[in-house]
Amino acid sequence: MTQVNSRREFIIKMASVSGVVAAGSVLSACGGGSSNDPMLQFNYGVASGDPKTDRVILWTHARYVGYSDTVALTYQVATDVGFTTIVSTGTATAGASSGYTAKADATGLAAGNTYYYRFVAGRWISPVGITRTLPAADVTSVKFAVFSCALYSAGYFNAYDSAVRSGAQYALHLGDYIYEYGSDPAKFGNSNAATLGRVTAPDNEIVTLDDYRTRYAKYRSDPNLKTLHATMPWITVWDDHEFANNAWVDGAENHDGTKQGPWAARKAIAAQVYHEWMPIRVQDPANLLKIYRSFDFGTIFTLHMLDTRIEGRTKQYDAYGDADGGITRYATALVSGTDAQHPMISTTQQRWLTDGTLASKATWQIMGNQDIMARMWFPANVLQAQNTAFAAPTAANQTAVVTAISTFLTAKATPSAFRTKTQADLVSTTSNPRLPYNLDSWDGYPTQREAILKTIRDQGKKLVTLSGDSHNAWFTNLTTLDNAKAGVEFAVTSVTAPGFESVGLDALQSSLDGTALSPNPLAPTYGTGLGLIDDLNYVDAKRRGYLLVTATAASIKGEYMFVDTIASTTYTASTGKTVTVSATDMSVSYT
Repeated sequence: MTQVNSRREFIIKMASVSGVVAAGSVLSACGGGSSNDPMLQFNYGVASGDPKTDRVILWTHARYVGYSDTVALTYQVATDVGFTTIVSTGTATAGASSGYTAKADATGLAAGNTYYYRFVAGRWISPVGITRTLPAADVTSVKFAVFSCALYSAGYFNAYDSAVRSGAQYALHLGDYIYEYGSDPAKFGNSNAATLGRVTAPDNEIVTLDDYRTRYAKYRSDPNLKTLHATMPWITVWDDHEFANNAWVDGAENHDGTKQGPWAARKAIAAQVYHEWMPIRVQDPANLLKIYRSFDFGTIFTLHMLDTRIEGRTKQYDAYGDADGGITRYATALVSGTDAQHPMISTTQQRWLTDGTLASKATWQIMGNQDIMARMWFPANVLQAQNTAFAAPTAANQTAVVTAISTFLTAKATPSAFRTKTQADLVSTTSNPRLPYNLDSWDGYPTQREAILKTIRDQGKKLVTLSGDSHNAWFTNLTTLDNAKAGVEFAVTSVTAPGFESVGLDALQSSLDGTALSPNPLAPTYGTGLGLIDDLNYVDAKRRGYLLVTATAASIKGEYMFVDTIASTTYTASTGKTVTVSATDMSVSYT
């Protein structure tokens, strides 16, 4: 049986049992059992992750109905779906200390192979999962799906469902796998939750060990998420909502120590439960907060999974309640040089990253990164008009925003020899400076970003960053402060969390990437640099979905996949834009 046919057979089998798994039932082996043999439930299916060339992490959740006993499990890995050829087996336990989750590192596997796996306890057998190891050095192509920001209460996980049939071999999740908010309809993303049957649990914002475990269980009860986990291995990192919104090392915007206890305690709980529920390999048993790690996909690319949120991030410039949103604090730090003491990741992680890119023999260096790394700088005249309109959304102020955008774009598109004095001043970065709109992203940590980009550029490496958190899809150039190109960035939209469209900013889409000035509006030109953001080449500010990446030695192809709705389980998936980056000269084409 070929690998393709094995995969198709598995997906068919998975589809046939997905309803049973979603209902919380189990697949049982042949045989009887007595009244003294309690039912064992695998309510949250199976998952795999952190593959290496010879091993992979296997995961499940197992609990006896009506009992709190520890469950002794045997895992089995086979080359066929019927488990006639078992190539790896071992033991694992699911008990109260781990919230009844169980993980095992299945070893003795071969590079680039597809395997089937399951867990067994007596006559009880878990659902079957499919996984694969990292490819051998001679692999010619790798396809993987990239996700970010899956808010259960905002809608259905149709993006996960679409990815099952995408041909992806691996899944990457860049963070915000869960959200910490309670079920109050007035809270972020909850307005339609009751109507959709997507009210989260527990009702309160999660703080305690039981809270976090209950929230993961709610997310993992979703049939689309459960099926995708069982269909391919995942490589994941956390962002802030696995802890609390806009987190940093010593706190979070959404953490109140006077009511919710010490941040260190909440952070430790969140990290523990993340490791319990995710198929991630522990990097340091003594420090569960360390999750940055690398994976070699043959000689095509090395994947460096960063932690830009919890491990070393200092407090954001905009987290102090300043009237100007932290811009003065940001500018002062840059001018004084104190921004050098304001890192997003620790110097240890920074050294690990740049040492890793230097040592890698792969064609591409890919960074799995929670936050947008590109310079998302807006012209000051547009930001000022937009901020005024946000504060006082009158018709006149809204018109002023449109005028500010129009005059800036017109000035930028006018050849320099023909610009008026007013237009020249608008284009000038001295008289009309470019300012970051999100100081929680890498824009708020410019000195360290500059050091990383320059180091990797000077190494002669081909850099691609994959980024999440923004809830919208972006493709940008990565440039240093001297405007030298250091790489490119694919930023993925959210699975469900609301983006620019939720506050009406999706209307800016064509102005952001410059397609508003394309000669033919029916066939817009991307990558012109004529938009509001100099380094931005493409944006979709409206739709939910994921990114499908195909990597070869010759190119990186990113397909922005979108679903037409998250308000119904009936949906259509389509490709919004395909962006291909050539390894020859880092040139970009769009289809």
